[in-house]
Amino acid sequence: MKSLRIAAACVLGLGIATGALAQAYPSKPVHVLITFTPGSSTDIVGRIVMQKVSEYWGQPVIPENRPGAGGSIGSAAVARSTPDGYTLLINSSAHAVNPSIYAKLPYDTEKDFIDIAPLSVQPNVLVVSATSPYKTVMDLVNAAKAKPGAINFGHAGIGSGTHLNTERFLAAANIKVTQIPFKGTPEVITNIMSGAVDCYWAPISAALSQVKAGKVRALAVSTAKRNSKLPDVPTTGEAGVQGADSPLWFGVWAPAGTPADVVTKISTDVRKALADKGVQEKLANLGNDSLDMSPSEFSKFVRDEMATYHRVITGAGIKPQ
Repeated sequence: MKSLRIAAACVLGLGIATGALAQAYPSKPVHVLITFTPGSSTDIVGRIVMQKVSEYWGQPVIPENRPGAGGSIGSAAVARSTPDGYTLLINSSAHAVNPSIYAKLPYDTEKDFIDIAPLSVQPNVLVVSATSPYKTVMDLVNAAKAKPGAINFGHAGIGSGTHLNTERFLAAANIKVTQIPFKGTPEVITNIMSGAVDCYWAPISAALSQVKAGKVRALAVSTAKRNSKLPDVPTTGEAGVQGADSPLWFGVWAPAGTPADVVTKISTDVRKALADKGVQEKLANLGNDSLDMSPSEFSKFVRDEMATYHRVITGAGIKPQ
C-alpha cells in the first residue's frame, strides 16, 4: 500500500510538473524566421510586433531573415522544425500565393502549418510619374482601352504582390497593357519617377515618401477603405474599378503539431501586442492597419486568400514555375 501511495504521488507530481512546463511557455528564446529581406515590409512589421511580444514573455524573440523563392525557403525551414513553439514563421500574403505560383513546394501550405494570427494589412498604391497625363484611374483606363498595350505597368517580378495586384486590376478594368518585370520595388519606383514606366502598384511603405514629396502621383489604393496616410487617395472602387482590391497582409505561423495551449498563448499575446497603442502607431506610420483574428478565423482567411489568388493566377494564364 505504501508503494502504491508513493507511485501515485510520483504520477501526480509528474502531472503537475508537466502542466507547469506547458504553462511556462516560453521558457527559452523563441526564433522567428522572416521570409523576406531586412528592411522589407514583412521584416519591419514582424519585428515591430514581436518585439512587444518579447516584452510580455520576458524571453528574447530572435528574428532571422530567410529570404528567397517568394518566401518559400523560410517557410520550408519552419515546416521542418520541431513543433514546440520555439520556431515560428512570419510571412506575407505570399504564403497564400505560392501554392499557385510554384509547381512544387517543399511543404504543404495547408497541412504543414498552424495559422496563428494575422499582423497587419497595407495597400499597394497605384502610382504614376508627377508629370504623367493620367490624373485619375479612369484617365488611365480610358487611355488603355483606346490603345490596348500602349501603356506599360512595372512590377517586382512574376508572382510578386505587385504583379498579382496588376493582374487583378487589369481583369477588373478589362484592359490590356504591356507588363515590365523588375528585380524589385526600388527599380520600378526609379523608372516611374523618370517616366520610363507608366504605372506601378507600389507597396505604400515604399511609395509614401515619394508621394508626399510630389515625386510620384498616387491614383488609388488597393484596399477596400482609404488609408490614413493618404486620406485623399481613393480606393480603386471609389475611382471607378470594382473588384480590384489586392491588399498586402502579414501573419504568424507555427509548424503543424504545435501544442494547442502554446498556439493559444502565442495568438493571445500577438493580439495583445497589436492592441498596444505604441505598436499601432508604429504600424500606422508605415501605412498599416492592424488585423485581429482568432486562429480559426485566420485559418479561414488564409484559405479564402489561397482560393482567390488561384483564380487570379489561373485567369491571367500564369504558368506555375
